Amino acid sequence: MTVRTPSSRIRRAVTPLALCAGLTVGLTACAADPDEGTNGVGKLAAPEIERKAQTAADKATAVRLSGTLVSKGGTFKLNMRLKQGGATGSVTTKNSTFELLRVGDALYLKADAGFWAHDDKADEAPTEADTEAADKLDDMYVKVPQGDPSYKQLRGFTDMGPLLDGLITLHGGAVKGDRDQIGGVRTVKVKGGEDGDGGTLDVALEGDPYPLQFARGGGGGVVVLSEWNRDFPLAEPSTEETLDYGKQLPRT
Repeated sequence: MTVRTPSSRIRRAVTPLALCAGLTVGLTACAADPDEGTNGVGKLAAPEIERKAQTAADKATAVRLSGTLVSKGGTFKLNMRLKQGGATGSVTTKNSTFELLRVGDALYLKADAGFWAHDDKADEAPTEADTEAADKLDDMYVKVPQGDPSYKQLRGFTDMGPLLDGLITLHGGAVKGDRDQIGGVRTVKVKGGEDGDGGTLDVALEGDPYPLQFARGGGGGVVVLSEWNRDFPLAEPSTEETLDYGKQLPRT
C-alpha cells in the first residue's frame, strides 16, 4: 500500500485548479461561456450585430408585429401579421379599433358602427343620419380607394419592408448592451447611444439573428417581432361582405 504524504495530497487537489486558472487569470477560464450554444452574434461589435439583424429582417418573408407606438398623432396599438404580398391585423387608437386587410394593392378597412359614426367627430354626438349610415358599414370590409387621402396612411401599417425599416432602425452610434430573453429566446441588446436614446434593439442569439423587440427612444413605444417566416393565408373578402364606394371612403 502506498501512503501519500500531506504535500502529495495537496498537489493532487490543487493541480486541476492550477491548470484551469494559471498564475495570472484566476478562474475566468473555467467560467461558463455566455455564447455557448448561441449563433455567435453576441461576440460581435454592436454595429455588426445591428447589420446582421437588419439583413435577417430584410430577407424574411413574414413576421408578426405587436406593440405600442407613441407619436404626435397619438398612441397606436398594433397587432399585424405582415408578408411581402400583404397583411392582416388590427390597429387600436384612443377612441377605436379597426382591422386592416391588404392583398396586393387592394386595401380593406373593417370596423364597427361606432367607429364610423364618430369618424373625425370625436367631440360631437353622432346624428341620426350618421348612425343610420354607420349601421350599413358595421362589420363590413370597406375597400379603401387608392386615391383617398387615407390610403397611404393606412397602407403604411401593412407594408412589411417600409414598416420594419421605420420601426427597428437605431439612431446614434450603436452600443452593445446586456443579455436578455424575449419570448424565451436569448438576446443581446444593441442601443442607439450609451443611454439608448436612439432606441434599443434585442437581437436573437439563437437561430437566425432576427430582431425580437425594439424599444423606441424617448418613450416612443415598444414593439415585439415574432413568427419570422411563418406564412399565413391572405384572401380578399367575398363580395357579400365588401362595400366599395369608388374613389373615396364614406364620410358618415
